[in-house]
Amino acid sequence: MAIDFSFSPEVEDIRLQIRSFMQDEVAPRAAEVEGDDGDREAYIRVIVELRKEAYQKGFWLPHMPEEWGGMGLGPTALAAVSAEAAKVRIGPYVLNCQAPDEGNMHTLLHFGTEAQKENYLRPLCEGRMRSCFSMTEPEVAGSDPTLIQTRAEQDGDEWVINGHKWFTSGARGAHFAIVIACTNPEAEIPQARNTAFIVHTDSEGFELVRDVETMAGGHNHCEIRYTDVRVGKDAILGELGGGHKLGQVRLGPARLAHCMRWIGQIEMALEMLLARAQSRFAHGSYLSDKQGIQWMMADSARELYAAKLMVLHSAYKIEQGLDFKQEVSMAKHHVANTLWRVVDRAMQVHGALGYSTDTPLAGMLQQARWSRFADGADEVHQFRTAELLMKAYNDTGSINAGVGGLPI
Repeated sequence: MAIDFSFSPEVEDIRLQIRSFMQDEVAPRAAEVEGDDGDREAYIRVIVELRKEAYQKGFWLPHMPEEWGGMGLGPTALAAVSAEAAKVRIGPYVLNCQAPDEGNMHTLLHFGTEAQKENYLRPLCEGRMRSCFSMTEPEVAGSDPTLIQTRAEQDGDEWVINGHKWFTSGARGAHFAIVIACTNPEAEIPQARNTAFIVHTDSEGFELVRDVETMAGGHNHCEIRYTDVRVGKDAILGELGGGHKLGQVRLGPARLAHCMRWIGQIEMALEMLLARAQSRFAHGSYLSDKQGIQWMMADSARELYAAKLMVLHSAYKIEQGLDFKQEVSMAKHHVANTLWRVVDRAMQVHGALGYSTDTPLAGMLQQARWSRFADGADEVHQFRTAELLMKAYNDTGSINAGVGGLPI
């Protein structure tokens, strides 16, 4: 049998080492600054100090190849590491595998020229630069990138970019943005309209309007205006007209990376639910003795189990060079909704305490709501799953390829 759901001893050892690092060193330091009323300077200082420790321990860049200073983990091993790191809010930042830099590193690795890799990828990997990904626009549906209105027009050896973006995550403090702009609005194939450009954030005409406030506060999801921003032809990332392809290649693994981190959050919420239910006494028994609470536990356990299997199988398909679009789409929808439900249940079991900011659950629930439309709304993934399911059936007479292509 080729099916094996265990990790190699080397990967399991790394997973446990990172778990200990997060619990024993990162979590206590994070707790020191979480009560500082959002003191950004304190957060940055702690992250920088912990990054040095992570680098010395060999926990740096788990998602990148060794030749770029990374741990060289494959997608399946990365799933284990990411889940452990995400149990502490700043964990991914400490390992330099946070969004959107993680996805931008992959994008530069696969699409960048040698000069672009040296100028942008290497500083990202070394922690000397930060980046952002600028695609979503307020005037058009973010789930349909063929509608992008930001324009890039050629002027001699330069391209002039004009447009309006928002939810450009990570823009504040970023050194450059990967900007998706329309270069050929008349392209016969809509997916060939857009091109990706590397734009320095200190370029003339690059205006960071504001950090868009969300229900979770300000989290560096910025509104940007591009007014006659000039870049050279060497700023094109990938090929002219290849922006849609680049975005899809980037977003597939990026969606799964989100899922990997969300699994860590789900585990944390479920553990908090169990601990609270088994220690809180009310109406003649502990909460854990009550059937309604046990159902919450059981539902959460089943959903987490399915989430882990989906993520591992999707990661396996990526690692083996197999088509993974259907699996990642289903995983993204399921894991995001599992995160929302399990955190909500944990909050319910904690009662007023969970609703307060004395536990991390309130903040986790605010962030969980975002997961159901980030990198594709639930409804888009529902549509895409059904579309690929019908294609599998119509092409082969079987639904198997549309439900994971498993040998059963």
